[in-house]
Amino acid sequence: MITSLIPSAPGAAIGDDALHRIYAYPASDRPYVRFNFVAAADGAATSGGFSAGLGNDGDKRIFTVLRRLADVVLVGAGTIRTEGYEGELVDDDARSWRGAHGLGEHPAVAVISGSLDLDATSGFFTQAPVRPIIFTSSSAPAGKRAALEAVADVVDCGTDTVDTSAVLAELERRGLLKVLCEGGPAVLGGFTRSDAVDELCLSISPLLAGGDGPRISSGDSPGDAVALTLASLLTEESALYTLYRRAS
Repeated sequence: MITSLIPSAPGAAIGDDALHRIYAYPASDRPYVRFNFVAAADGAATSGGFSAGLGNDGDKRIFTVLRRLADVVLVGAGTIRTEGYEGELVDDDARSWRGAHGLGEHPAVAVISGSLDLDATSGFFTQAPVRPIIFTSSSAPAGKRAALEAVADVVDCGTDTVDTSAVLAELERRGLLKVLCEGGPAVLGGFTRSDAVDELCLSISPLLAGGDGPRISSGDSPGDAVALTLASLLTEESALYTLYRRAS
């Protein structure tokens, strides 16, 4: 049973309707970027090499709600290679809910890959419920581009690397304003350096994973740390589910 610590509601169960209200996207005329990650209590972003090993039932409920609300699920190529992302990303109930609330049955799916190091024959593409979008650089190998253009919309967003502002401009052009980014660390690091993170939904698992695994963010530090405010704090079975928003 998920309960709320902030705002305080001792003992009151948080149902899906309440989760929809807590995680509703604000009205925006530009892409509003929400990141969702899970980490162990010692900061590790994976357990056994996968982030899924850190989540519990409450985390999965929130994960489902976040996808239900989004216009687009955005991920890095490394996350696709590691986690799979094959087939449907939302279930039948989510599709029905989305249809009743004016959204497409399935969110758009977009990948950031500057090198196009993706397998066009993988299940991510062959089982995709919607045609994926790939944001890449114009210097990506032509051979890989040709193979991927057969199964996805390949969009140049930079010359040597993928430019965050160009990605956001293309999402806005497509009308995909409710952005849910699910990783990986390099993508969060890049968006942080570009000052393009509006929200961070971070689930903290009551585990000590140990090892020298990745954090949720990687790459160079921004010039100034990005200040956040805590908008919501939920809990279930000693796990914490935080919702941070950009400080005003």
